[in-house]
Amino acid sequence: MATITNGLPPSEIKEGSGLSRWLRRTAYTRAAYVYLIPAFLIMAVITFYPMFYQVWMSFTDFGIANITGKVAPNPVGFDNYVGILPKVIKFFGAEISIAKGGVLAAKIPNFSFFRILAFNLVWVIFNVPIHVILGILVALVLNTPGLWGKKIYRAIYVFPTVLPWLVVATIWRNMFDQDYGSINMSLAWIGNLFNIPAEAFRIRWMEDIYPPFQWFLPGLPLPLAFFAMLVTNIWMGWPFNCIVATGALQSIPKDLYEAASIDGANGFQQFWSITAPLLRPAMIPAAMVGMIITFNLFNCIYFMSGGGPLRQTEILVTTAYNLVNAQRLYGAAAAFCVLIFFILFALTLITNRITRATERYDV
Repeated sequence: MATITNGLPPSEIKEGSGLSRWLRRTAYTRAAYVYLIPAFLIMAVITFYPMFYQVWMSFTDFGIANITGKVAPNPVGFDNYVGILPKVIKFFGAEISIAKGGVLAAKIPNFSFFRILAFNLVWVIFNVPIHVILGILVALVLNTPGLWGKKIYRAIYVFPTVLPWLVVATIWRNMFDQDYGSINMSLAWIGNLFNIPAEAFRIRWMEDIYPPFQWFLPGLPLPLAFFAMLVTNIWMGWPFNCIVATGALQSIPKDLYEAASIDGANGFQQFWSITAPLLRPAMIPAAMVGMIITFNLFNCIYFMSGGGPLRQTEILVTTAYNLVNAQRLYGAAAAFCVLIFFILFALTLITNRITRATERYDV
């Protein structure tokens, strides 16, 4: 049997020597590093370098004059970070004053970092559970034995995920149009059956600044635009979870259900005792991915409401974009993005701790 010498002549590697044992013991590890190094080099260029450059920008007054690199920006320390926060922060009834705080609020009308953060979290909390629940329910229905055309249904339901967000947002925004949108026209048709005038259904979905439910989240009013975008994003989001749930359902052994049926368990008991526990290893990571995507879902917000009305539907990512595109505040935008990273990182760690998404199931 030939001995693997890794390019060294056999005379330099004695049988049973320390070097020979080390080469044999680390063969798989060294092969893994050979595959990882090219990926790491590519990520260093397209991911890590821009990230560290953005962190550096957040501590400077980077502007248009500094884009070419001929003029170096001036260091400003933590001024960009402090300027994002309000001048006074209320913490457990006590007011904490921050020097130089609220600089962006003075430059941008109706700007409030904590209000935008609260809306961003509410946006995630509303979307992700609905995506997961709908995906699982549809997957369960499509997994019914003997159901005709299930492959056709699965292909149709995946269709929203392959459409560009620009197309989806444009179509849904037109559907929510006040005068000619299909949503208002359908509501008017239904209202006509009950002798309700059509004028009552000329709803300004994307422009109305008054929340439809005053009692719901009184500290954070949710305009009609929020609910319009919620419906749109649900239509886009649940097919991904349906795909994941379908794959997980098909991997569950049928013998488990047969044994449970023999023991007298009904369908509801089988779901909670067999289906739900075995779906969990697949659906929890999928929900976390959906949470990260939804938290940074720029396309839906920007193309449908643009953050309006009156910045009531802005999320952190769209705010950072506006700081660059409209205000040309590159340093402040970089600081904003760094804050987004740490907020999402903390949110991911907390969610992972609660759901135990990365725990092993084979031990």
